[in-house]
Amino acid sequence: MEISSKEHTHFFSNNTIVPVDRSSFKSESSASKEKQSCCGGIKIFLGALSFVYFAKALSGSYLKSTITQIERRFDIPSSLVGVIDGSFEIGNLLIIILVSYFGAKLHRPRIIGAGCLIMSAGTFLIAMPQFFMGRYRYERFPSIINSTVSLSPCLQDKSQTPLSALEKSQAKINAGCEREAGSSMWIYVLLGNLLRGIGETPIQPLGITYIDDYAVEENAALYIGCVQTVAIIGPIFGFLLGSLCAKLYVDIGFVDLDSVTISPKDVQWVGAWWLGYLIAGVISVLAGVPFWFLPKHLPKPESRKDSSTSSEHSKFIIEENKDQRKSYWQQVKLAEMAKDYFLPSLKNLFGNPVYILYLCASIIQFNSLIGMVTYKPKYIEQQYGQTSSKTNFVIGLINIPAVAFGIFSGGLIMKKFRIGVLGAAKLSLGSSFFGYLLLLSLFAMGCENSDVAGLTVSYHGTKPMTDYEESLFSECNSGCSCSQNDWDPICGEDGVTYVSACLAGCRASNGSGKNTVFFNCSCVGTFESSQSSSAVMGPCQKGNECPKMFLYFLVVSVITSYTLSVGGTPGYILLLRCIKPHLKSFALGIYTLAIRVLAGIPAPVYFGIAIDTTCLKWGSKRCGGRGACRLYDSSALRYVYLGLTLVLGTVSIFFSVAVLWVLRKRSSPQDETLSANGERGTCGTKSRKDNFVNSDQLIQSTYWPEKETRL
Repeated sequence: MEISSKEHTHFFSNNTIVPVDRSSFKSESSASKEKQSCCGGIKIFLGALSFVYFAKALSGSYLKSTITQIERRFDIPSSLVGVIDGSFEIGNLLIIILVSYFGAKLHRPRIIGAGCLIMSAGTFLIAMPQFFMGRYRYERFPSIINSTVSLSPCLQDKSQTPLSALEKSQAKINAGCEREAGSSMWIYVLLGNLLRGIGETPIQPLGITYIDDYAVEENAALYIGCVQTVAIIGPIFGFLLGSLCAKLYVDIGFVDLDSVTISPKDVQWVGAWWLGYLIAGVISVLAGVPFWFLPKHLPKPESRKDSSTSSEHSKFIIEENKDQRKSYWQQVKLAEMAKDYFLPSLKNLFGNPVYILYLCASIIQFNSLIGMVTYKPKYIEQQYGQTSSKTNFVIGLINIPAVAFGIFSGGLIMKKFRIGVLGAAKLSLGSSFFGYLLLLSLFAMGCENSDVAGLTVSYHGTKPMTDYEESLFSECNSGCSCSQNDWDPICGEDGVTYVSACLAGCRASNGSGKNTVFFNCSCVGTFESSQSSSAVMGPCQKGNECPKMFLYFLVVSVITSYTLSVGGTPGYILLLRCIKPHLKSFALGIYTLAIRVLAGIPAPVYFGIAIDTTCLKWGSKRCGGRGACRLYDSSALRYVYLGLTLVLGTVSIFFSVAVLWVLRKRSSPQDETLSANGERGTCGTKSRKDNFVNSDQLIQSTYWPEKETRL
């Protein structure tokens, strides 16, 4: 504002000396037209970029909401789903350096538009396996699928089964094997997510710099804040879309829904996961259309033409300096650049203890948060017996708004109390400490294992044997020809779930589909009475205390999400204030690269591997081999999932304490900001007032990796 006021003063002083003629009126009218076109162009770009941020956030959060659906549809373990989830970061890293450097020299809006097309192509590719791998087959006894043929669940003699039915069933299995054995369709999901990462790459660096180059200087932070706000809204709609699609059967439109014998509460249920990807792909295509009609350059605002603050565009893209830059880069060799700039900058950066300690704290904390967020829907489903639809609805409508409010609160606290570097470090540390302390209370808010005969309890009502596979068989079902690989649970009237009607010793059934009732089940009922009882389709519900525990979990989860998010903005400002001004871009690049490589890629994988160790009953693929997990040990899952999150969070807190200790050691006793020290690379600040002003600008534009999924 001070620069613009000087310009206006100079303008009026010139008018008092130079006589006004028609040319001045022309220049004034042209200037006003230029200003209007500038404002109109940047606002159109702002609207288009906001829509793109919404589209990419929606598709990214929708992927998180379909983790369990993809796992069941392709019969793969959680560790492999983690690899699929991490492929987005791999695709992003493949071209981020090329896009960040060369993209600024080319037509930035069109590159963003091309990125949207690639992102939509990847989203469509994820959904394609649904149309090529045939209909979804779940494990069900033949008599339930075809009510016209009456079969006994307990096949004492295979001759009891009509040959036509057996041959038909076996032919279907063989046909399925021939179709599925030749390909692993989940690879297309991985490649599609990889393409999504590639397409998303130019959106943030090129879009934000374009706004910063052509927006009025005092409006730039507001515009960027608007974009980031829309990015928070995207995941809300992503999870709500996931909730809607999870209610619909996977083959909706292709099969008669009346013939479907499982419900959304069944562990084998797969929703219409592919439908959301088609919707997200269409949204990505529409989001990219406006960028093909936007200009490469916009008129510079009058207040920034003579400004000393040079933008990225003014530094690298001005046409007048092309020849000078070209001759300069021809003279400088790559090896000399590395020796004279890159290596000294890298040494200076890694010689800054505050930066290194904060980088380590962030890497470990993001490992904790990314792993927790990726498998949070799975944890809620398995721990509290909730459906995928309800889980996604709760996360989208409750958790994500809490994250957004936490981010806003962190920036507001920084502004209201004029917090400096040392105060930002304290706020970030306090946020992490209390957040993980709240997370500790979730250990007491779990549900006990469901009573599953042969897995969590024996047929005698006691604890199972060590080898749970052998304990599936008992005296009560010894006369039945049962398979231990099947998973077709029924609920006995004794409140115990049985893996299948055959293993429950049921010898008769009545009804069809979801309404089937089994009779003469020799394993159902107390072992002492040895009386035969009945059972119904589907597993038994969890204990009466489980719904209450789920409500407690939701309350603590929302408070934890808010508390952890409050420290995001102060931590990011701490990062910016603790490096030399000319190393900011380089330092942020290293920070983002480290987060993606050391947290975004590995965290979903090893969290998935750890979760797989808690599986009690694995499904079996149609052609042999281990499929997706059907039943988890609730207690073990709780300790592994929350324990791994808490251990990583605790380690990150120790690094944050070290950051605060170094800052205190180097801070001035008169002020809670660090004195500038160029040689040592410590935090340099001018004054508390300058610190506050810069923080105020960053409140609305703060961004860090995976911010929209920090739940």
